[in-house]
Amino acid sequence: MPTDLTPQPTIVVPDTTFWGRHYGVTVFRSWSLRRNLWWNEVQSEKIIHYHYGRKILEERGWVFVAAVVDGRRGLATVFKDIPVQVCHFHQLKTVTKYLSRRPKTEAGRELRALALTLTKSNEHEFSKQLVAWEKKWHDFYRERTYLLGTKHWYYTHKNVRSAYMSLKRNLPNLFTYQKHPELDIPNTTNTIDGYFASLKKKVGAHHGLRRDRRYKVICELLKKS
Repeated sequence: MPTDLTPQPTIVVPDTTFWGRHYGVTVFRSWSLRRNLWWNEVQSEKIIHYHYGRKILEERGWVFVAAVVDGRRGLATVFKDIPVQVCHFHQLKTVTKYLSRRPKTEAGRELRALALTLTKSNEHEFSKQLVAWEKKWHDFYRERTYLLGTKHWYYTHKNVRSAYMSLKRNLPNLFTYQKHPELDIPNTTNTIDGYFASLKKKVGAHHGLRRDRRYKVICELLKKS
């Protein structure tokens, strides 16, 4: 944790990056200061790690006025008492994961086209369009396929359903930045995404370090920016 920063009100962007499958670092970064405030080694990304990070920082005097998160399920609840913005880039990435860039169904194509309007829309208009999509494709995305001779079933168009449910679940936090213009909340987590890319490149230059020494290198880099 940097010692040259004075605890103050800030917009926080929390995230976790990994080196391999079982070694990562959870970081809380200040959007306002463009500095990392706190970090900790983790073996997996769990919501409890974010609760812990927030607790530590608030005990040291930091005040979070808003949070920008990547949309991971449950992460927004860590900051449920302050404005939370879900990253538009990650939301579109999630929709694309389920639908691909070229959806095979008309329902998928329409839903992806709607998702692409996120950065140019507002909550009222986007909500209206999402409700219209749901009404039009209600039976389609809820269609079930039963396994022959059994009562077991699965959603026939589960990817379309998953993409829709992701948008519906995150909708309350997709336009927070427009509701609080005085806070200057960003609508993406670019400040930490870009930083992680730079961090990994620098750490990669020290290939072959033992885990404890690698963490020391990571800590020194995190302190500086």
